[in-house]
Amino acid sequence: MAASRRRVRTVFALVAVSCYLLDLGTKLLAVSRLSDHPDVHVVGNLLVLHLTRNAGAAFSTGTEYTVLLSCVAALAVLAVLWVSRRAGSLLWAVAFGLLIAGVSGNLTDRLFRSPGPLRGHVIDFLMLPNWPVFNIADMCINVAAGLILLQAFRGVRLDGTRGARPAPAAPGDPEEPA
Repeated sequence: MAASRRRVRTVFALVAVSCYLLDLGTKLLAVSRLSDHPDVHVVGNLLVLHLTRNAGAAFSTGTEYTVLLSCVAALAVLAVLWVSRRAGSLLWAVAFGLLIAGVSGNLTDRLFRSPGPLRGHVIDFLMLPNWPVFNIADMCINVAAGLILLQAFRGVRLDGTRGARPAPAAPGDPEEPA
């Protein structure tokens, strides 16, 4: 059953704002505490705090397209705001809140960090073995993607209703493709 619009919008806003602020705060801490300092091993080699500035996308790909990535991120923020207005379930609200927080967090770096607007480098500081360095915004984006896929597989539409699954075609059914 679809949740009330007010409740869905409240959850969306709370998730978006709190995760965005968490991302910004952890990046500020990472820059202030990790700049010109050795890595911090939080859990042995499993979790290491390692400051890096990423001009590109995931895995530092596309470093020559920083301005394009910034523009795409700005369009993504607008698209998420537009689509999230139709959210009718709390899980969709959480997914969109996480998504906009993550995209906005990394976009904020691109807009306000060195070397300048639309070319700023994203602050990454969480390092796992055999994985690129990442941040809270990246985690938000990935969890949001997982929740969106979950909702799609569950057949939950944006408005919170469940879509009817089509019945399998019977052999010899005229609707069955040849």
